[in-house]
Amino acid sequence: MRAEREQEFREFAAARALWLRRSAYLLCGDWHLAEDLVQNTLLKLYRAWKRVDMSTVDAYARKVLFRAWLDESRRPWRRAERHDGSLPETGDDTADPAAAGLRAGDRELLLRALSEVPPKQRAVLVLRYWEDLSIAEVAVAIGCSEGTVKSQASRGLENLRAAITKSDPDLVRTTAMRSE
Repeated sequence: MRAEREQEFREFAAARALWLRRSAYLLCGDWHLAEDLVQNTLLKLYRAWKRVDMSTVDAYARKVLFRAWLDESRRPWRRAERHDGSLPETGDDTADPAAAGLRAGDRELLLRALSEVPPKQRAVLVLRYWEDLSIAEVAVAIGCSEGTVKSQASRGLENLRAAITKSDPDLVRTTAMRSE
């Protein structure tokens, strides 16, 4: 790879690593696996860097990350893993500006509830509402129709609400009282 293209890749990787890590964590719910997914994503991007269209590099990176997560979740040893709902320590919350803005309890509740949402619905929710992609962009990233994205988002939100209600019914009552 030419030195200028390699420098472009280094700048991209430095600028987007945290963004990719956050997205990967929202998909898998495990910081260590998220870091592995980012490493796999960056490796695959590096191999294809000279063919990548710079105008759509973020969308391409998102698609590579999503596919790396799907590949990882299909591995036999991942299927046997059980999620008990307890989250590992995440380290210093102040190091992540997005996490610092959320209250710790609400953040843990949301992440725990998100981990209970089925994988495809979780991916749609992360891409649609965290990454703030349009329905068409999510459909391209996942490789499905726009109607499927809409239905998966709707079902995913229902499942997310149900998981939150199951975990913390008081939060639902408090939110309902505030909106009245």
